[in-house]
Amino acid sequence: QVQLAESGGGSVHAGGSLKLSCTVSILTFDAYIMAWFRQAPGKEREEVSCISGDGRTTFYTDSVKGRFTISRDNARNTLYLQMDSLNHDDPAMYYCAAVVSWGELKSCPRDFTDWGQGIQVTVSS
Repeated sequence: QVQLAESGGGSVHAGGSLKLSCTVSILTFDAYIMAWFRQAPGKEREEVSCISGDGRTTFYTDSVKGRFTISRDNARNTLYLQMDSLNHDDPAMYYCAAVVSWGELKSCPRDFTDWGQGIQVTVSS
């Protein structure tokens, strides 16, 4: 069973930065597409970004392009999300997710099989 655990969340002032991490307990981490999702109260879950198994291909939702950077360290079984220039649209529960990769990543998958418990990100004025 794949287990995912997020860390690094918290509260930051608008314009500040946070780096989320997600450690994954699987032997073949590089065989998985990884993604970050977020969900704010009263809103639908949103896919923020995804990354291919080898880390070479990434996609972002428009609202975070140029501010967020997804990356992975396959030697450490860890996924990251560097979040810069945080604003008041970014507070949410952030989740990492995994799904087995079946070929070239051409867009972010919609369905993921394994999820973390989530971690809160808050932005203050």
